[in-house]
Amino acid sequence: MTSTHPAFRRRALPACAAALLLVLAGAGTAPAAAPAVPGAAVPGTVVAAAAPGRADLDPGTVARLDAAITAVMEKAGIPGVNVGVWIPGRGDYVRSFGVADRRDRTPLKTDMYSRIGSVTKTFTVTGVLQLVDRGLVGLDDPIAKYVDGVPGGGGITVRQLAAMRSGLYDYTSDPKFLDSLRADPRRSYTPRQLLAYAFAHPPVFAPGAEWQYSNTNTVLLGLLVEKVSGQPLAGYLREHVFAPLGLDSTSLPAGSAFPEPHASGYTSFSPSGAVVEATDWNPSWAWAAGAVVSDLEDLRAWVPALVGGRLLEPATQAERLELGPVGYPGVSYGLGIAGVNGWLGHNGELPGYETVAAGLPGKDGKDGAVLVVLINSDVDRGGSLSTQIGRAVTQIVTPDHVWTLPSPTQVGENRH
Repeated sequence: MTSTHPAFRRRALPACAAALLLVLAGAGTAPAAAPAVPGAAVPGTVVAAAAPGRADLDPGTVARLDAAITAVMEKAGIPGVNVGVWIPGRGDYVRSFGVADRRDRTPLKTDMYSRIGSVTKTFTVTGVLQLVDRGLVGLDDPIAKYVDGVPGGGGITVRQLAAMRSGLYDYTSDPKFLDSLRADPRRSYTPRQLLAYAFAHPPVFAPGAEWQYSNTNTVLLGLLVEKVSGQPLAGYLREHVFAPLGLDSTSLPAGSAFPEPHASGYTSFSPSGAVVEATDWNPSWAWAAGAVVSDLEDLRAWVPALVGGRLLEPATQAERLELGPVGYPGVSYGLGIAGVNGWLGHNGELPGYETVAAGLPGKDGKDGAVLVVLINSDVDRGGSLSTQIGRAVTQIVTPDHVWTLPSPTQVGENRH
């Protein structure tokens, strides 16, 4: 559920989990001129501020959550984190910890925007499935019917792309792409430029034979949405996915645009490995796979809609939730959605930011618990920061369903 880092690459994860994490495939990538942030990611240097927000879970649970989150932050060197937990019948926990800016120590706030990385995939694939419901796309149609120039595209289906089973090489693992991104993380990429990196490599396996996370799949699905709808992907998502649910703080911005207020993002994806700010880097390289911006409350509204299929026909949602194994215990993947020990949703990671947005289905079709984690760093210490926070929270509030993902191999200390 992540991607492979360039800005999304997930450092070579075990093949089983490479899909849930966005990790950069190489070492750091900041422009040489980017200023280093003194002490930005040194474990033990972060002290969470008094947590603003609201919490009406029982006092004992609130105290345990506050302590657990603060402990992870201090150990992993996390500058700031927004955490939202909503549990029907028990209450809510919505807190901000730490800082939005390490230089002036501006406190993080719960209403700040964040780049959400591969959680974007849940929106893009929803757009595709809406077109399926309208009879304009078939899940078992070949992608060649909608997008030309795909090697072997006549034998790769829309379903296989959405399920990460196409076998197409992930462009975010391409060394030339990574070199380009490292050299200038503010440059703009077109979808076709991204695909060119992928198509320079032979398929990793035959379509449908295995599972492997690949951002190439979702970029192709973004082009499909544009071709079939006749709209730019950003416009289609705004009109057909964001607006119907009132997600007014969610968008797919052009270039490096980033709504205010937002937290500064910190990454070690720099040539030297030094921690630098990635706040204004251009995520066009991630596009349909990882460039959406959102906030805590919008993701809180999105998760039940995603898990419950509110924008889709029931039969289509049922196909979406046909989760297949990815080779890691407790983790599975459907159509642009992951299963993690009972939770349904996605994680995201790109330089400077990490995200978890997931829901635990309730009984009798009712909404269940929702978990959202937004972190303004991807300088992982001891594994993915968002996984560490997600695990700490769910061990307390849903001990039978703990959010946990495998840690990527520490190659260059970054992922997407």
